[in-house]
Amino acid sequence: MKPIPDSITLVMRSYNEAWAIEDTLKAVCEQDYTGQIELIVIDSGSTDGSHEIIRNYKPKEFIILEPGTYVPGKVLNQGFRLAQNEWVVFLNSDATPDNAQWLKQLLQAAVNTPRLGAAFSRQIPRNDCQAVFAHDYDRCFGPHRESDQWEHFFSMVSCVARKSVWKEYPIREDLQYAEDDEWTRRMKDAGYETLLVVESVVMHSHNYTPAQSYKRAKGDALAVAQAGNVPETSLSWPLGVVLPAVKDSIKDFKYCLKQRRLNEVLHAFRVRYQQRLGRIDGYKEGMSDG
Repeated sequence: MKPIPDSITLVMRSYNEAWAIEDTLKAVCEQDYTGQIELIVIDSGSTDGSHEIIRNYKPKEFIILEPGTYVPGKVLNQGFRLAQNEWVVFLNSDATPDNAQWLKQLLQAAVNTPRLGAAFSRQIPRNDCQAVFAHDYDRCFGPHRESDQWEHFFSMVSCVARKSVWKEYPIREDLQYAEDDEWTRRMKDAGYETLLVVESVVMHSHNYTPAQSYKRAKGDALAVAQAGNVPETSLSWPLGVVLPAVKDSIKDFKYCLKQRRLNEVLHAFRVRYQQRLGRIDGYKEGMSDG
C-alpha cells in the first residue's frame, strides 16, 4: 500500500453558504491528516458574511469573483492552476466532512488506484433533506446503490485528482452544468479510472423546489447533449417524461413507506415530473444546438 501524500491542495468553491462553511472548514482542520494543506477558496461574490469566516482560516489564495461571472469549468481549472501540489482535493463549502477520516480515506484510495482519473467521496443527506432528495442520495451512494449499474457516475462535490493528469485533460469551460461528468467521461475514454470511495463521507444535500428541479435537470441534460453524451432514450412526452416519472415515483413511494414519510409522496411526484421534463427539454435543446 502506497503512503498518502504529505502535502495536498484543497480547493473550495463558495457562494452565500455562511450557514455551512464554518463547520466545513473546521472539519477540514480537524482531519486525521498530518500533512500540509494548501487552502484555496474561490468565492462567487458572497454577501452573507462568508468572507469573514473564510479569512479566519487564512487561505493561501482567496479569490472573489464578480457576481454573475461564475463558470464552473473556469473556476475548477483556475483551482488546478493555482495548486502548488500534485494532489488536488475539491470540496464544496456546503459539503461538510462527516468525520476525521474523510481526507485520509479519500487520499488512500486515490494513491493506490493505478491510472487514477479522479476519486470522489460518498455523500449523505443533511437531517432536513426532503424525502425525494434523500432517496436520490441513497440511490447514488447508499449500500444498495443503483449507481453501480449506471453507465457513468461522478460528483465533483468532494473529490481528488492529480494535477499532472488535469494538464492532459483540462475541464471544459463552455459548459454551465455537468462539466464534471464530461471531464471524467473523457478521462475514462483515455483509460483513466474514476472511483467512488465509500469510506470517505461528506454531508451534503439540497432541497430544490419543483421549478428549481426542472432548471437543474434541464441544465445538466443540455450540457450532456452539447458534449455528445445523450443516452438512448425516448424524447417524447409520454415515454420520455410521464412513464419514467411514474416509475421514479413508485420507487419514491417505497422509500417513503420504509422511512415513514408518506406525507412527502405527492411532493416527490411533482419533483420527478419536473426533473424528467427538464431532462427531455435539455436534451432536445442541446441536440438542436449541435
